[in-house]
Amino acid sequence: MSKKLPLALAVLVVAGTGLFLALGPPRLLAKSESPDFCASCHVMEAEYEAWFHQGAHRRKACVECHLPNENRASHYVWKAIDGMKDALVFHSGRVPETIRISAHGREVVRANCVRCHETAVEMIDHGRPCTDCHRRISHAGTGTVATR
Repeated sequence: MSKKLPLALAVLVVAGTGLFLALGPPRLLAKSESPDFCASCHVMEAEYEAWFHQGAHRRKACVECHLPNENRASHYVWKAIDGMKDALVFHSGRVPETIRISAHGREVVRANCVRCHETAVEMIDHGRPCTDCHRRISHAGTGTVATR
């Protein structure tokens, strides 16, 4: 029995450390879901300004459109994948002059448009990107980004 107590404590410490690393310090997860967090990377300033000043969805957080929202597991898996990719691109100095959404990102945004506007679009072809018709919804069609 004396060997089980240190093993149990070690398991608890490892599990607690793992949870802390996975979820981060208190409120970090919530902070990383805010538009201000997304805009803290200077390469996203123009997109943030377009959303903040002209965006039709300026009351929505970036993650509501740009991350899968059909379930929490998918949301957090893609948040980790996209976050690591963005961090690697930024810190490697390989940020493109013009930021373009990936094919996966376009599909996620389209799925979120359909999810939020389900009753309005139930009779519409969901295969086309919403921004084909609603150009001013995208960051590139609004605010300061439109003048680039």
